[in-house]
Amino acid sequence: MTGGLLVAGTTSDAGKSVLTAGICRWLHRRAVRVAPFKAQNMSNNSAVVVGPDGRGGEIGRAQAMQAAACGLAPEVRFNPVLLKPGSDRSSQVVLLGEVVGTVTARNYRSMRERLAETAFETLTGLRNDFDAVICEGAGSPAEINLRDGDFVNMGLARAAGLPAIVVGDIDRGGVFAALFGTVALLSPEDQALVSGFVINKFRGDLGLLQPGLDMITAATGRPVHGVLPFHPDVWLDAEDSLAYGRSLGRPAAPRGREWLRVAVVRLPRISNATDAEALAAEPGVRVHLTVEPGDIADADLVVLPGSKATVSDLGWLREHSLDQAIRQHAAAGKPLLGICGGFQMLARRIDDEVESGLGTVDGLGLLPVDIAFAQRKTLARPAGVGLGAPVRGYEIHHGYVVAGTAEPLLHYADGRPEGAVAGNVFGTHWHGAFENDEFRRRFLVEAARLAGRRGFVAAPDTRFAAVRERALDVLGDLVEEHLDTAALWRLIEEGPAPDLPFVPPGAP
Repeated sequence: MTGGLLVAGTTSDAGKSVLTAGICRWLHRRAVRVAPFKAQNMSNNSAVVVGPDGRGGEIGRAQAMQAAACGLAPEVRFNPVLLKPGSDRSSQVVLLGEVVGTVTARNYRSMRERLAETAFETLTGLRNDFDAVICEGAGSPAEINLRDGDFVNMGLARAAGLPAIVVGDIDRGGVFAALFGTVALLSPEDQALVSGFVINKFRGDLGLLQPGLDMITAATGRPVHGVLPFHPDVWLDAEDSLAYGRSLGRPAAPRGREWLRVAVVRLPRISNATDAEALAAEPGVRVHLTVEPGDIADADLVVLPGSKATVSDLGWLREHSLDQAIRQHAAAGKPLLGICGGFQMLARRIDDEVESGLGTVDGLGLLPVDIAFAQRKTLARPAGVGLGAPVRGYEIHHGYVVAGTAEPLLHYADGRPEGAVAGNVFGTHWHGAFENDEFRRRFLVEAARLAGRRGFVAAPDTRFAAVRERALDVLGDLVEEHLDTAALWRLIEEGPAPDLPFVPPGAP
């Protein structure tokens, strides 16, 4: 097999990331050397990749998950362009893992040619190195205002001669109109590459859906390659925190008498919200994302997650009185955890001339540390010890501690202190720390004690790495059991289906 496939979608969060991962896992099981690819991603959920030269780089977390589905270590080539929004109008640009600048809607056009050229060259290299490359689109290919210069959806498919399938989320409603409209708004040249559909998150009797499947095939001349059922275990490594909904995961019943309730503040520029997934994988731990002060008041543990705009999001906390709810929670002696940007918000002072340019601002003052921002971003995959347990994590931050009297939460392998603890308030710059099973258990036991949940018992047998691997296997199973894999195989190996009819009106 030599070839590729583009997984496009009718909307953002239609299921492109999980379908790409599922196809990758299916091919990997069949001993195909397969790699994932997303030419350009816009997400603040990123993973740190360490190259052969020891230098750190960033890619979208979804592509790191897809790499795992392929049995591969993540590479910067899997996501050559990553845009990390810092506001509604600007994004940091990460090119092949390294920050190269900031773009706005105005100056993006001037940079786009360079980004597209890098993306096309990177895909060519991957196709030389692997049997198959499964590409994920972004948003919708029918965003006709963005088609000129597109290099992640049909622009990529045209440049590389890729067949495309379009996935639609039936949970949102209107899936048949969305599938038809997506094709009908494309130019004849783009339509010639769209070779079929997949429907995602179906619940119910497939027989009731069949007339619609028949009609969309008749209306477009393109088959539905399968219908994926909704599966409650498909929730890890979301590309966007909005994909989570309100509650995170599906926790098993508690091992003890009581649940531990965790409230994660859904910051406007939340980054790496995936840190909370390891907590949600624990039996008896209920994790939900919130913007409501009342939810914080009711929680046992409150988590301030990472942020791409620490000072701006700190201001948002104050505007919405969430700072008061957080202070009251801490004053009651209940546990409070800040991760990366959330840790920085808990400081006494933040000196930021880099992200916000506002200089020195007051933090929440709940940890006795001061934070400053460096021009160069720290990207690393550290190892060390915390709470007497081994810990590995990853770092993505400009902020660093310049002064403080708090006890460290962690220590690097060389003995340097990291993070802070002051009574019931904890902070760390390390993402991924709670994916370490023994460290997570010890932290949850301490959090339950501080919250007065003495009936909570941490499960001794939760293995987060195994939870993630099972989720990838579920995706592979869904593809094998519910999709026409023979048709997918033909598309990957032979290219776009021949003689696909034009669906009017089409783009000019």
